[in-house]
Amino acid sequence: QVQLVESGGGLVQAGGSLRLSCAASGRTFSSTAMGWFRQAPGKEREFVAAVNWNGGRTYYADSVKGRFTISRDNAKNTVYLQMNSLKPEDTAVYYCAADGTPSLRLHTTTTEYDYWGQGTQVTVSS
Repeated sequence: QVQLVESGGGLVQAGGSLRLSCAASGRTFSSTAMGWFRQAPGKEREFVAAVNWNGGRTYYADSVKGRFTISRDNAKNTVYLQMNSLKPEDTAVYYCAADGTPSLRLHTTTTEYDYWGQGTQVTVSS
């Protein structure tokens, strides 16, 4: 079982940076693949990035590739999303998710993740 709490969201100007954190509780964190998703008002929740259990593999949505970096620190039970060169279209509620099913693949759909945080708002002004 994994419980997730996001933090680090806020208001930033276009071109700026933010780092989101996701604090996890539960003994299974170190063996769980993690993902970040985002959802803008009136839109579907979309995949942003994923990282495998030990941080050795990552995968990014094309829309954020080269700008965002996902990482994790299992000793701190925390996963991060470093967001650089932010654009107004990045504005959304960002959710941390945990994939509780062991897999060699990094999943990119909401239905493939078992645990979710409450989200943190990221607003990018133009």
